[in-house]
Order: sequence, then C-alpha cells, then structure tokens
Amino acid sequence: MGTIKCIGILTSGGDAPGMNAAIRAVTRTAFYNGWRVKGIMRGYKGLITGEINEFRSESVSNIIQRGGTILKTARCAEFKTPEGRRAAYENMRAAEIDALVVIGGDGTITGARAFAEEFDVPIVGLPGTIDNDLSGTDSTIGYDTALNTITDAVDKLRDTATSHERLFFVEVMGHTAGYLALNGAIATGAEAAIIPEAETGDDQLKTLIDNGFRKSKNSAIVLVAENPVTGGAMGLAKRVEEEFPQYDARVTILGHLQRGGSPTAADRILASRLGAAAIEALKEGQRNVMVGVRNGETVYVPFTQALSHTKCVRSSNIELVKILSI
Repeated sequence: MGTIKCIGILTSGGDAPGMNAAIRAVTRTAFYNGWRVKGIMRGYKGLITGEINEFRSESVSNIIQRGGTILKTARCAEFKTPEGRRAAYENMRAAEIDALVVIGGDGTITGARAFAEEFDVPIVGLPGTIDNDLSGTDSTIGYDTALNTITDAVDKLRDTATSHERLFFVEVMGHTAGYLALNGAIATGAEAAIIPEAETGDDQLKTLIDNGFRKSKNSAIVLVAENPVTGGAMGLAKRVEEEFPQYDARVTILGHLQRGGSPTAADRILASRLGAAAIEALKEGQRNVMVGVRNGETVYVPFTQALSHTKCVRSSNIELVKILSI
C-alpha cells in the first residue's frame, strides 16, 4: 500500500473498560495528522458484512468515561477462514481504508496476524483485555478496572464471610493467566490465590485449611482463576465438601461483572497513550505490531511475540499471598 490517508478501527473479542478511551485517542490523533477515520462495527464481523461508518471528531465525544465499546464487538468464526478474510479485505478496499487499528485480546491479535500475512495491510494492535495475558506489555487496557471491580466485590464478601464463619471461593476471569486472581488476592487480603501458573493448586488449598483456616481463622476467602487446571471455584468447593465436610464452603462467580463499569484513571491514561502511539507507529511505517508499555515507555511488540504466552506472574507475589495470610 502507498501513503496512508484513511484508517479503520475496530474492537473485537471480549470487551474491556478503556476501549472507548482508546477509540477516542486513535481517532483524534489520526485527525490531528490529517487522516480520515472509519469505525468498523462488531469487529471482524463488521469488516466482512461492510458495517463501516465515517467518523468525525464528535463521533468520539463524551466516551472516555464509558465502559464497553461504542463500536460493539463480536466473535467471528467466518474471519478464521480464507474466504472470510478475503471478503473483509475487499470491503476494506471498497471503503478506501489503507490501514487498520485493532483493539482486543489474544483472538483479536491472532486474527490480525493472519489477515496481515495474506494481504498487504498495515495493522497495529492495541492490547484490550482484562486478563492481562498478552506478552510484551506490562499491562493491558481494562486490567486495572477489572482488578478494582474484583477488589470491591471481595471487600463486600469479606463482611458476610466473617459473619457466617464461611470459606468463600471467588472465581475470577483469567482463563490462561492468573493475574486477576493473584493480584486481587493481594489487594483484598485473601487467604489464597489458586491460579493456573501454580502447579500446586491442590496443595495450596490443603495448606490453607491445615495451617490457616483451621488454626487461627474462622473465615477465609480464596480467589480462583477460571481454568481447568485449577478446577474452578465449583471444583474446589466440591473437594472441600468431600474432604473437609466440617467447613461451610460457598462459591461466588463474578463472571462478566468484571468486564463492566467506567474505566479507572489508570486505564483511561493507558488507553489514551496507546491509542495515540498506534497512529505514530503507522506514521513510522510500523506494521503487524502491538503497541504496549514496558517500564513506563511505549514499545512496539511483533504480533508473534505478543501471542507467545511467555508472560509470567511474579513468583514473589505468589509467596507474598502465603506470607500475608498467616
């Protein structure tokens, strides 16, 4: 492709607080540089069906504080096929879009990588996922807000757990990563965090009951990442029922509650920085990269690296939960 004159922007996969702030930043920065912007509705699905709208500056007014995404989002099985991607490319060219900015998580970046490999399309990705599981960036858009939502919910559960002398398993999102569960446990003073990265999930539970809950506490809260490795909150509660029937175990699954709400200041700032940086990346001729932040600085991360799943939770934080739960 030649000189960029018009960009398309879309959000895909699960929504995350701060996506609107990112849309706003991308749009306004593009206008600042004299480029046109077209909003693509419902992610890759909208690119295939041609749901593409011309944006103006006012299109992104009064959205920085809103959760969700004004562009809507959807998962699209058709985009996983060569025929679907071909249709998307033809609609993109018909709309005179020269480059794409895509906002989303693992699935979104995977789709962008496949699209870029097949067609000569400059694409820049922004990490929009509450799971914080994309490699190459210290934080993802929506993670801080979700962590604050979890903290607020667990604080409320602590009141009833203490009053009724119960063991609460609180299941949070994080199918492949335990960031929300682990850091949520630290933030709330939970007795344990059972995460997929820790291979001793069952031992953590036994240690909690033998050395903590049994000896010095009349209630406990355990944060659990939703993952087959951990067994999830329901699986752990069933194990308590079978092995430790003397304890009253209850389950709270926060579910999609974690995706909602107005983004925190941290997420608004992160999204704004990364959104502006996406346009700068395209101006510099970057393509097939995700914009992230490391040690406070914006960085360009190749799609392959972003999807490598090499990001790890801090082992010191796992130990910290144990230390502080005595």
